[in-house]
Order: sequence, then structure tokens, then C-alpha cells
Amino acid sequence: MMATKLGLLLTAVALSATVPHLATAEEMAGVRQIAAPSAERGVALNVTVWYPAGAGGEPVELGESPFFLGTPAQRDAPLAAGKFPLILLSHGIGLGGNPAAASWIATALAGHGFVVAAPAHPGNSGKNRSAAETMKIWLRPRDLTETLNTLEKDPTFAAHLDFAKVGVLGLSAGGGTALAIAGARVDPDRLAGYCDTDALNPSLCGWVRQSGVDLHAMDLQDAGRDNADSRVRFAMALDPAPVGVFDAASFRRISIPIDLVNLGKVGSIPHTADASGVAKAVPGARYALIEDASHFSMFAECKAGGAERAEAEDIGDPICADGVGRPRSALHRQMIDMVVAAFRRALQTGPDVPSGR
Repeated sequence: MMATKLGLLLTAVALSATVPHLATAEEMAGVRQIAAPSAERGVALNVTVWYPAGAGGEPVELGESPFFLGTPAQRDAPLAAGKFPLILLSHGIGLGGNPAAASWIATALAGHGFVVAAPAHPGNSGKNRSAAETMKIWLRPRDLTETLNTLEKDPTFAAHLDFAKVGVLGLSAGGGTALAIAGARVDPDRLAGYCDTDALNPSLCGWVRQSGVDLHAMDLQDAGRDNADSRVRFAMALDPAPVGVFDAASFRRISIPIDLVNLGKVGSIPHTADASGVAKAVPGARYALIEDASHFSMFAECKAGGAERAEAEDIGDPICADGVGRPRSALHRQMIDMVVAAFRRALQTGPDVPSGR
């Protein structure tokens, strides 16, 4: 991603062994909100959970905005019978930096027999957005751990989850979170120097400086800690960022299966989101490209006039632009199919089947 796009990368926007594939993913996906206590954050995390559902619930549209279409789901619908693998989902930052923005993929995964749980990473978007909190990227994987801790005790979900089959899916900055919970460690010196120039991310770093945040002055004592969670059996990351702030040696110590996907052609992917080097460093990692996609393909489908509105509101990035050729809906189908197949393979559950979308 070029420098202007990288700003959105970090300011914008993660299988059934007991039941068959559900034919209409969105209509059959239930959604609930739960709270996950977090002593480190000092607040309870707001967690969105999508799941295979029975009939009932309140029809809702998730992730709808002035730019993007919403995704239908059934709020508080009853859970379908059976036990399901769990995907912990980590979102990006800013415009797409909330669980609802990932509903296009989460509802589809629920339709394939997954339970998907996404904590809202505090300070990363919305009215409480904070440059200082955003740059504390080492806190994000612990949010996933606290979400898992809560689900293990939750009276509604615990009996419906197969805790031997837990994976993590990360989108954009959430991809870096997925790598961290798999065992990658932040290098505090690399993080401190991330905004020394605008070469990597002028948009994000401009906001960091405008907010009066000096990364060199931040307390980075815990930044390089080990955030690995041994309950996680597989991690998958789409356009993970910022890969350059990790200790390169820590990639070689990751012991669980890893799938990495970049969106775009070789040469057009920004260095800080280029996962090809990470794939070579992580033992046994799998790597793929979707060449006619872009980073913005991880957003929901745009409304008619969404691109023009984004330009008029000086968003600064082509949030409705994909690669040349296929529409975003087709790119979404490919990403969903890739994710479903990867988690079924890694967690050894269910056949590899198309999403049907």
C-alpha cells in the first residue's frame, strides 16, 4: 500500500463438526453483545458474537454507515444446536475499526458453522478514539485472551463451543494482533521509531503528532511482552500491519499454523503490510495473494455515491476502490471461501465448501 493508503490501513479497518452448512448465512446468523472484563484496560470490553442461529431474533443491519452497506443478522436469536469451533476476530483501527465493520465476513462465517467473537479494542475508533491508546498495539492480543476467558464461563455460549478448536482471524491492524497472539513480539525500539518519518504512514503518524503523542516518550516497558495464548490453534491474517514493528526473530518461534493473505499485486503492497517476508520466517506458514483486490476490499460494500461522499468529506483514501476487474462482492466471496477453507483445514472440522454467497 502506498503511503497515503497506509494511513487508512491503520486508521480504517479476523467450522462445523456437528451441523451442516447453513444455506443463507446472513439470515441465519445470530448476533449478541457480551461484556468481557479486562483489568488491564480498566473497563469491560464490548464483545460482538456472531453464531449459527435458529429461527427468531430481531432483524438488524450491522455496520451500516454513510459510506457502507449494512449486513443483516438476527439479534439475540437462539443458538443452533451443537458445538462449534470459535474464531476470535480482531478488527482494524478508525473508520473500519469496530466489530460491526467486519460483519460482512463474520455473519458468513457464522453461516458456515463458526462462532465468531470480536472485542472492540478500546480507543481504536469512535468518539473515544485516542492516538496514544491506538499505538499501544501490544494490548490488543490480550483483549482476545480476555474474550476467550469470558466465553469459557459464559452461560449462553460455553456449552456450544468446542474449545479444542479455537482460531484467530485478523484484518489489517487486527492481522498484527493475530500474529502477536500466535507468538510474535513487538520490538519496542521499532515501535518507538515508527513515526520518526512519514515514510511508513503519513496519515496515522500525522495524527499521532497532532495529538501530542511522542512514541519515544511512551511507556514501552510491556510492549515486547509475550502475548501468545496456547489455547489458540491457528491464526490467519489479511493485510497484517504493522509487520515492521515486530522482532523478526520472534516469527521463527511461532509454532501454530499460520495463513497470511495480501490484497493486491506484488509491488503495490506497502512494506509495513507486506506479509510475504513473515510467511518465509514463520515455520510452515502459508501465503496467498488476491491480486485484483486492494486493502479497501476488506471494507463492506459501498453504497451508491459512497465514493463521492468520501471524497467530499475529505476522507483521503479511495475506500470504495478495489483492483481492476471484479466487484467487491466477488472479492468478498473469495475471501470468505479462503477463510472458511483455512479454518476447516487447520482446525480439522467440516468439508471445504463454497460460501454460497
